[in-house]
Amino acid sequence: MNDYKSWLAIGAHADDVEIGMAGSIALHTAKGGHVTICDLTEAELSSNGTVTLRKEEARQAAKVLGVERRFTIGLPDRGLYMNQEAIMQIVSLIREVKPDCLFIPYWEDRHPDHGNAAKLVEEAAFSAGVKNVLDPKGHAPHRVGHIYYYYINGFHKPSFCVDVSAVYDRKIEALQCYRSQFTKGEHSFDTPLVNGYIEGVSAREKIFGQEVGVTFAEGFYTKKPLLVQEM
Repeated sequence: MNDYKSWLAIGAHADDVEIGMAGSIALHTAKGGHVTICDLTEAELSSNGTVTLRKEEARQAAKVLGVERRFTIGLPDRGLYMNQEAIMQIVSLIREVKPDCLFIPYWEDRHPDHGNAAKLVEEAAFSAGVKNVLDPKGHAPHRVGHIYYYYINGFHKPSFCVDVSAVYDRKIEALQCYRSQFTKGEHSFDTPLVNGYIEGVSAREKIFGQEVGVTFAEGFYTKKPLLVQEM
């Protein structure tokens, strides 16, 4: 994936992208690649933290990973439903960023927003490449070359894995920026995220790593076949 310089990683909430692919992002930016993150919502309905705090945590996490551009579209949390206005906002984003690769959540997930985010972005990615779909912001059409799905919750069989062993400490550092979400405090609401969630993510990626013979690996899914130039 590092052959493609420009990435756009989209999540429903700040921390989704980091959970799924922070290690791959750290590798890509270290090699000079450009990564833009977009959080579709402000996560205003989260059980812990506030919108202001979450934005600051997201800013810190992006800095850890070498990400210079991060957007929040401001779609409603728990309201990521298929509608033309939301699709066109994402179309404008894709056309503005012009990514070579687009990363979105895997559609099977315990949180409905994650699956709904995937469907919205799939629709937008197709429309972004259609010449006669008019962009309200005036951006020219852009066709994304590759769409990859990253995992947030659950354990699914990946199409391929990325060895992130060398930068796994940076992934953990990025996740730990979200103290409001992953740290259990005196006044924390009891959610799966404050009950060893980061350790669970690490366990999953250690299993992926064992499958491919490395220490830690992030798994990705693709609907299209992967082309290998030689073996």
